[in-house]
Amino acid sequence: MPEQDLPLYPLKFVPIYKEKVWGGRGLEALGRALPGGADTLIGESWELTDLASTTPSDGGGDANRSVVANGPLRERTLHELIQAYGPTLMGRVETSDNGGFPLLLKFLDARQSPSIQIHPSPTYAKEHPEAHLKNEAWYIVDADPDAFIYKGIREGTTPDRFRNAVAANDAIVWDSILIKLPARPGDCHYLPSGTCHGLSPGVLIAEVQTASDTTFRVFDWGRTARELHVEQAMSCIDFGPPRLDDYEKRSHIAGMFTTVTRLVMCEQFRIEKIRMVETYEQELPYDQPAVWMVLEGAGRIDPGNGAETVCFRRGETMLIPANLEQARVMLDEDTVWLEVTFPGTWKSQIA
Repeated sequence: MPEQDLPLYPLKFVPIYKEKVWGGRGLEALGRALPGGADTLIGESWELTDLASTTPSDGGGDANRSVVANGPLRERTLHELIQAYGPTLMGRVETSDNGGFPLLLKFLDARQSPSIQIHPSPTYAKEHPEAHLKNEAWYIVDADPDAFIYKGIREGTTPDRFRNAVAANDAIVWDSILIKLPARPGDCHYLPSGTCHGLSPGVLIAEVQTASDTTFRVFDWGRTARELHVEQAMSCIDFGPPRLDDYEKRSHIAGMFTTVTRLVMCEQFRIEKIRMVETYEQELPYDQPAVWMVLEGAGRIDPGNGAETVCFRRGETMLIPANLEQARVMLDEDTVWLEVTFPGTWKSQIA
């Protein structure tokens, strides 16, 4: 049977694990069986990706396309399904420039500090076809008590002082020019392109971003094996504290059995945290694809179209197709997930 004749259902994907010098084994706490032994440092799990190519130093250089892990469509790539099902899967959401899924979702385990970095601005991406716009958000799943993030540059820092920090190659100097915020589980931070940012050791995050792995490193904590991208970063960086009130404006709707908390909304994605109590059932009223990153609990989704019920649990990520008009979710435990959707028809900033 041609795959487009098979009914769609909530799709799980084979995680793509990335070894990083700053990684660890923290994703095992999400129930993951990680590759390798204790000395194999896994920094990222790419949960849902549809990139035609990646940068050699971050993504490995090749295409990274998620492969379905469950049901009759097992072993098909996400890209193949988008081509086969079109709006049945994607609704009115526009694909990326190469016809792919327009977001990249990850779990990230920083046992050591990743680099201090900046992502391409819309102007830079438009002028440099090899670079791709990257707006992202971090939801802090877990963190050591003294962990923190860097988010933006302190008021009054000049380009010359920034270059001096690059030349000094000293953590104390960087600490003096970057805005430091505590890493608190449950917090969510929007990091638009141009925002200088970084993580301390001891932070586990869920990351939602536009479909890009273009990263410009400016400081790598004394490590010398990876290149820096100072001039590229200087062309993109926003000096001064980020002004993000409109993007991080939380809203909260609470009922007897469920709560919905708006965390972040930007042009490309919306992130909400959903809580539902054990035994609750509800229809899924989507007219667009939705991604769930399950943080706690377990449950089932009946697609309502003849396809088999899909079970899910903590640590799993699912893509729920747009056309499941009769789908219902049933909770086996008190359950929490991040729900990633699209705030209207997605249009590229660099089109």
